[in-house]
Amino acid sequence: MDFAADNRHHARFIGRASMSKRINVLLVDDHAVVRAGYKAYLSLCESIGTVHEADRGESACQLYDRERPDVVVLDISMPGIGGFETIRRLILRDPRCKILVFSIHDEPIYATRALKAGAKGYIIKSNVPDTLVTAVFTLAEGGTFIAPELAQRVAMSMLYAQDEANVIKQLSPREFDIFCLLANGLAPREIAEKLCLSYKTVCNHSTAIKDKLEVKTMAEMTLLASRHGLIQSPYAGIAEHLQPIGRLGKTMVRLIDHHTDSKTGVAQFRDELVQRQR
Repeated sequence: MDFAADNRHHARFIGRASMSKRINVLLVDDHAVVRAGYKAYLSLCESIGTVHEADRGESACQLYDRERPDVVVLDISMPGIGGFETIRRLILRDPRCKILVFSIHDEPIYATRALKAGAKGYIIKSNVPDTLVTAVFTLAEGGTFIAPELAQRVAMSMLYAQDEANVIKQLSPREFDIFCLLANGLAPREIAEKLCLSYKTVCNHSTAIKDKLEVKTMAEMTLLASRHGLIQSPYAGIAEHLQPIGRLGKTMVRLIDHHTDSKTGVAQFRDELVQRQR
């Protein structure tokens, strides 16, 4: 699949002043300020209709059933059922569901898993702002869209996946989430709290993951994750909060006060974003 060519073909949609039918969007991200930023930017486009919001996968599935938006813009790093499981459930509900993943992760393995789960697009939060709008238009028109800097690597990954990568692909969406968190140093109890699972459930998944990956120790699991770019910087969590949508940061700062009811905390977050973007 030539993702780069498909991207170029659909880039023309961003220049449209209007479309015959406005695009209704469902934003799914567990950070309210981030959702406000997305909504503010998308709302600048005349072709965007109603923008719905959900803070996790469970509520996103319920809202999708009720509103049937044209495009779902989804973060994959969320508490609860997580992004990959959300994709799976949405596709089960509606095989025609058009899902655009908007993530901080720029490793091909995340994109390939999202696409195999049923997503139609994958962009990263460091992309220029117009990329989000272009991707939404592209999916609404029935196309696919992959971040330009990822397109070739994703295509190669899907065509020439190594045996080791195929082993990781055996993991279910929930197992993959837990695998990444374990490899990044979280204890089972921390994972249980983060994903809203029981401690026993996490331990059972951990055992199943080791069996599938044919590893015996956490050190082996971490090494495997590292080889596939799944180990985050110890400062990744801080960066995710201070710079949640990459180059959209300054635009979000200018618009966010007009799209949120709560000023408490937003001003402080805004100041932090400005400092981060300088």
